[in-house]
Amino acid sequence: MKSLLHRLIRLDYLIHLKSTGKPADCAAKIGISERSLYDYIKILKDMGAPVKFSRNRGTYYYNEEGRFRISFISNGVEEHMSEYMSMAN
Repeated sequence: MKSLLHRLIRLDYLIHLKSTGKPADCAAKIGISERSLYDYIKILKDMGAPVKFSRNRGTYYYNEEGRFRISFISNGVEEHMSEYMSMAN
């Protein structure tokens, strides 16, 4: 069983490629219901993704270039970045 995170990553990938297809097709590609797809799209939008749907192309897309980056940042790196940012101000 795939996790929410894996499905969001897959959805992001399909949107980036502009190959989601219509909502029912996209949901099938990810292995979720169409209703769940709308919830996932909302999650992406709540995270700041500029997700749109093109009726002409029949696909979701981002209306500006960008990608999600989900990664682990250790405390040491985070502290270093905080110091760097405070020096820049």
